[in-house]
Amino acid sequence: MAILTAPGLATGVAYAAPGAPVAPATPGAPGAPAAPSPAPGAKSLEQVRKDIEELYRQAGAATDSYNQAEAEAKAQSDKIVEIANLVVAGQERISTLKGRAGAAARAQYRSGGLPPSAKLALSEDPNQFLDGANRLRQGEKAASDMLTELDRTQNDLKRYAQDASAQWALLEANRIKQEDAKKQIEEKIKAAEELENKLEAEEKARLIQLEQEAQYKAQTAWLSTGAMKDVNGAATAAGKRAVQYAAAQMGKPYVWGAEGPDAFDCSGLTSQAWLSAGRPIPRTSQEQMRLLPKVALKDMRPGDLIIYFDDASHVGMYIGDGAMVHAPRPGRHVTIAGAGSMPIKAVVRPDA
Repeated sequence: MAILTAPGLATGVAYAAPGAPVAPATPGAPGAPAAPSPAPGAKSLEQVRKDIEELYRQAGAATDSYNQAEAEAKAQSDKIVEIANLVVAGQERISTLKGRAGAAARAQYRSGGLPPSAKLALSEDPNQFLDGANRLRQGEKAASDMLTELDRTQNDLKRYAQDASAQWALLEANRIKQEDAKKQIEEKIKAAEELENKLEAEEKARLIQLEQEAQYKAQTAWLSTGAMKDVNGAATAAGKRAVQYAAAQMGKPYVWGAEGPDAFDCSGLTSQAWLSAGRPIPRTSQEQMRLLPKVALKDMRPGDLIIYFDDASHVGMYIGDGAMVHAPRPGRHVTIAGAGSMPIKAVVRPDA
């Protein structure tokens, strides 16, 4: 029986191969903290756990919004720089064209108002006349082309100005979106921490145990459906590299908005893991679900990403044997958990 464990990590849950999960310590077992009796009207520790979990899940959703706004703001900043470079090039081109037009006008002034080609066209010598007429046509075409190019370049500059204005508006909208998301994240995390900080040491230890039990119960229920019965896909070479990267980050803390190397949020871990495997993917769990090819659960293989919750606010990487590696939430570290320990929304494949 293949056992997957996360020794020394906060989750402390061991998972067996499909169909044989290993149970965490049960309430009342030797050495397990006794569950304190709540005061009349007070919430049970289990309800507190659910409240904290929901607050962190909401913070995770806001983190996804923050990360998406940040990625879009960077793209808009890059676009503004690109437009600025185009404006500089266009202005230089206009200066060149105006210089050529000025040189032609000065030459015409020095020749009494007629360009040399026009004088040749008016010559009584037939050969000079034909040569002059040809030069005159060439000169007219060159002048027409120059004016057309000048007009086109000026129109380009107007369009660049409009594009830049639109990008600035989007940049400002995303800045506001980032600030709103950051405020939500901080509020949710603060509320969760305040709930947890009210607990006594024994209650905090029991809270971790309750988390483990809830994960075990969800994983057991998921496995009992036969979800893993036909899952036996082998990882690709890129998938193996992504899994190796993600597993090597175990023990590093969750920090919202982090992409390593010292800390990660959930999609920061998965996006960096696949980047290390040579496959850039979207930054957020919602964009990963939207843009990456979806695969059936039975076709899942190591390296695939499992998207969780209806709002796609969490993501982990499947590593085989019914387990995944993920960055759970603030206050926890990158660890291994059961692939079915949270509600699965979809499975997506970065290297389809």
